[in-house]
Amino acid sequence: MAVPRQRILDLMKVQCRVFNTTYNPERLRLGSRILHQRLKGPSVASYYPPRIGAISQLRKLYPKFEIIDEEEEDWIEHLNMARSRGKAPPKKKRTAAESKKFTKKR
Repeated sequence: MAVPRQRILDLMKVQCRVFNTTYNPERLRLGSRILHQRLKGPSVASYYPPRIGAISQLRKLYPKFEIIDEEEEDWIEHLNMARSRGKAPPKKKRTAAESKKFTKKR
């Protein structure tokens, strides 16, 4: 004497409600087991020392030493040359009065 499938499904539904689990009668792979696991990223990241990716970070770590960024120096020199020739980007307009967009011609 076999138990009807619907009765077993109803029992599974009640069981899932009682034990707070996911009702999945088709047994599909939902990935909920992986989603409920603790995140591994912070523990893995804390294992390695912090990365120093820029010279500005080095300057903050060691303020006593004078650290020179050659690329930054080259860029500043390039900007100064462009400004002297009048080829630099225009200054940002900070107020509506400075902007041409908001001044009406009559």
